[in-house]
Parts: sequence; C-alpha cells; structure tokens
Amino acid sequence: MSLLDVGYSIAGWMEQTIPLGYGSLDGGRVHTYALIDRLREQAPITLVCCAFDVPTSCFYDYLARKRTINRERIQQRSELRRLFKESRDSAGSRALMSMMRELGYQIGRFKVRNLMKEAGLVSKQPGAHRYQVARSERPDIPNLLAREFDVQQPNQVWCGDITYVWAGGRWHYLAAVLDLHTRRVVGWAMSDKPDAELAIKALEMAYQQRGCPSGVLFHSDQGSQYGSRAFRQRLWRYRMTQSMSRRGNCWDNAPMERLFRSLKSEWLPAMGYMSLREAKRDISYYLMDYYNWRRPHQHNDGIPPAKAEVRPNQVSGFS
Repeated sequence: MSLLDVGYSIAGWMEQTIPLGYGSLDGGRVHTYALIDRLREQAPITLVCCAFDVPTSCFYDYLARKRTINRERIQQRSELRRLFKESRDSAGSRALMSMMRELGYQIGRFKVRNLMKEAGLVSKQPGAHRYQVARSERPDIPNLLAREFDVQQPNQVWCGDITYVWAGGRWHYLAAVLDLHTRRVVGWAMSDKPDAELAIKALEMAYQQRGCPSGVLFHSDQGSQYGSRAFRQRLWRYRMTQSMSRRGNCWDNAPMERLFRSLKSEWLPAMGYMSLREAKRDISYYLMDYYNWRRPHQHNDGIPPAKAEVRPNQVSGFS
C-alpha cells in the first residue's frame, strides 16, 4: 500500500470516527493527543500527527508524561482516605478541604472532590429535617436567647439538650452542654434515665471544666429535666440565668440539634453499642476530642471549636 493509500485510509476512518464539526482545538490539546493515540493503531504515527498538525516530539512527550506517576496526587489521595476513615465516612469535601489545609496542604474544594471521586469516597450526610412550628412560650422561663446564636466571648451563653442512644440492648440517654461562642462541647453525661440528675451532671462537668464562670445564660428546650426544681436550683447556685425555647420549636435550640444530628449521622454505629461502657468511651472521644479539636466547623470558617477559641480573630460568627 502506498503512502497516498494510507492517507486516504486514515481520512476515511476519521470521517467515520470523529464527530462532525470536531476540531483539534475544540476538545483541547489533551483530547487531540488521546485521539492520535487511538489512530496510531491504524496508521504510522508520523502520518497521523501530520494530519492533526501536531509535532511527533510533542506527542511522544505526552506519552511520557502519561506514564509518569503523580506521587503528590497519590499522597494527597492517601491522606484523604485516612481523614475520611477517621470521620467514619461522614466528612464531605468542605470538611476534608479544611482538614487537609490544617495539615499544610495547599488544596481547594474542587480538587478534593476529584480526589474523593478517584478514591470512591462518598459522604454519608443526612437530608434536610423539618421541625415543628412554634406555638406558645413558657411564661415563667422566657426565651431570652431569642435565636441570637452569635456570641462574642466564651462562657456567655451555653445550650443544653438530651438525646437517646442504643447501648447494651436498651435505650440510654445523653445530655450535653455547648458553648455557643465557637460551638465547643464543654460538658456531657450519660444515664439509663432521662431525669434532672442527668442534666445536672452535664452542667456540673461544664461548670468545673470552664473554671466555674458566673453570669452565664443557659438555654435549653422545655424538657421537664431543665424545668425541674433541682436543675433550676443548680443554676441559681452557679449564678446562671435560664432561658427556654418556645414550645415545639426546635429551631430555638438549633445549635444543640445540629450537634446531636452530627453525632448520630457521622459517628454512632447503625446497630448501637454492645454496652454502656463502650458507648461512653466512644461518645466521649467524639465530643471532647474529634468534634472539639479535629472536625472543621462551618461556624468558625472551617476551624474546630477548641482551636477557634485559641484563634478568636479567625472566627467569623457565621453559622
């Protein structure tokens, strides 16, 4: 077969293979090289490169770069897998980007998304949740917080709430206390009874760990534990002011709702814990270590709550 016959053969093959209107610059140089790579099985590489007006040296350079292992990308993907596993498959691209930057990587969210796709990482984030609408307010304990969730200093406003956890074949109850300044968990307690004593234990832990502050506004929902005489007496002893959400309106205590939502969607095992001891150990690690010190928080521009207290100038106040 003559060189002219080969040329006609390539021209006919290209008419059948390449879409109408395709230009080598339309798809970018990389796409052109990829097409040449396919066509060189049908004809000499010199002729194919000539047809696309591409120097053969440039095409061979493309093949060499294609075979080169991108060690930096492999390392970043490996680190991403480690962080994702540490989050129990819950961290999304925004959280992973903040974690990677905290480790010193210069990386953006778009690249994190691509690396997640390459590694097959899919975040298990829940969908939207619809809360009930407010109906009435408890007159003796008003809603003093009034959804003013942006707090300028630590130990000004604390929030508390109680949720349930399956452990040892039965339900147990978790009470937590959150400092609204950077959304840091400052106290927690677990019990097999959702009573006032459980709420008091979580408050007592927060009070001791934060250096016994006075003048704190403590906000909660209208649970009987927080309205009990024992709990209100403890607040009085600690010189704290009480605030309560309006009945049936979970948005009035939204930071606590979000904390428990994160705990359940990101951390708790689907089948619960084998024992209360195991539950306490694991939940303590999440609240006081992972959530406070490692997990990026959107309220703090991607800085974990405990670290944001050390770097207050980086806290945005945007929730």
